[in-house]
Amino acid sequence: QVQLVESGGGLVQAGGSLRLSCAASRIMFSIRAMGWYRQAPGKQRELVAAITSGGSTNYPDSVKGRFTISRDNAENTVYLQMNSLKPEDTAVYYCNVRAKEWHWSPEDDYWGQGTQVTVSS
Repeated sequence: QVQLVESGGGLVQAGGSLRLSCAASRIMFSIRAMGWYRQAPGKQRELVAAITSGGSTNYPDSVKGRFTISRDNAENTVYLQMNSLKPEDTAVYYCNVRAKEWHWSPEDDYWGQGTQVTVSS
């Protein structure tokens, strides 16, 4: 099964920036959408940003104007640029891809292993 490999997390001060990357281990047959979710301790996993194959993006109000999602279709890679980070952005960030791995496969959700983002005040 295809693996999603994330990178770019770390510790940053409030107001700082981080860029997360997520690359699929190989090219997939078709990708409907790619996105990032986060989960803070004691909270449910929530959507942070999503981008469709056509380039449409979606952000919750909590990150709108601060986070930007982009993708490289040729490389099956998705990025999350996070600016003006706040302590409440601290969480484990997960990459998500909704795709068909092979032409005969049903559409499914694939997840990365998660990368920690910690924002200090």
